Amino acid sequence: MSRAALLVLADGRFPAGGHAHSGGAEAAVKAGRITGAASLEEFCRGRLHTAGLVSAALAAAAVLGVDPVALDGAADARTPSPALRVAARKLGRQLMRAARATWPSAELDALAREFPKGAHQPVVLGLAARAAGLGPEDAAYCSVYESVSGPASATVRLLSLDPFDATGVLARLAPELDRVADRAVEAARGVGAGGGVDALPAASAPMLEVSAEGHAAWAVRLFAS
Repeated sequence: MSRAALLVLADGRFPAGGHAHSGGAEAAVKAGRITGAASLEEFCRGRLHTAGLVSAALAAAAVLGVDPVALDGAADARTPSPALRVAARKLGRQLMRAARATWPSAELDALAREFPKGAHQPVVLGLAARAAGLGPEDAAYCSVYESVSGPASATVRLLSLDPFDATGVLARLAPELDRVADRAVEAARGVGAGGGVDALPAASAPMLEVSAEGHAAWAVRLFAS
């Protein structure tokens, strides 16, 4: 295993399409729920412990060899918002293109055939990590970091927030990223221990879901989601 592959996968310059998505930050900024570094930190903390945990567990389970079709169904069941499902599959399709070009894999090829319009992004992320020779912990860390770095980067553009302040938010959240990644991997191992995909967390973030539906209907928006 080359741990350095994790740096490639988690690099913001990896062409996975994440730069076009704010993780709900654009809607939160417009609604006044994010106004600066302190409220950004609270938003990211909430996202980390809900959507971030769920995505990380899905990704870790995919690395462990859980059926990706079953995982995709589990992701769908944990994403009530149609707009967020569409966004997750768009991101999955873009990540699939990048991953197949970087780490050719029969498993990635098979998933691409199964979901020509895109599988859920965390499932693709897990298979990409598996193809890169990474472990479930690596995939979970990549996923939880994405869950907070996306909104932080978007807020810099949306509010002209000082990038140093946004980075400080991510640094302060680091211990919680550790804990959420550990919980995600533990849950993923529970799938193979007989719990099935129902062993995966289903933490909800209703405001993210509701805001995503409204955001999808905006006539003008800077980010896709």
